[in-house]
Amino acid sequence: QVQLVESGGGLVQAGGSLRLSCAASGRTSSYYTMGWFRQAPGKKREFVGTIKSYGGSTDYANSVKGRFTVSRDNAKNTVFLQMNSLKTEDTAVYYCAAATYTYRLSRTEDDYNYWGQGTQVTVSS
Repeated sequence: QVQLVESGGGLVQAGGSLRLSCAASGRTSSYYTMGWFRQAPGKKREFVGTIKSYGGSTDYANSVKGRFTVSRDNAKNTVFLQMNSLKTEDTAVYYCAAATYTYRLSRTEDDYNYWGQGTQVTVSS
């Protein structure tokens, strides 16, 4: 079992920045691919970004590319989502997820078998 706890969400003005953290515990491994997803009110959950294990390869949704950065501190079992130049359309509940059966980058929810409870990000105009 892997437990994931997100933190760092909140209210920010458009153009501002936030950094989300995702702390993993339990059967953690630096080899897991980690991902960030978000769900806005009335919308399906969507992919935001993903990071592989060692080497730190990343992939991002087009909507956040150039503004968001995923990173990880394997020694602390923590993954981060740095969000800059935030827009009102970034308002959503943000979830981190772990894929313990795949070691490749993935945009697919089905590849992730552990999920955090989510943290709310609200961007005001």
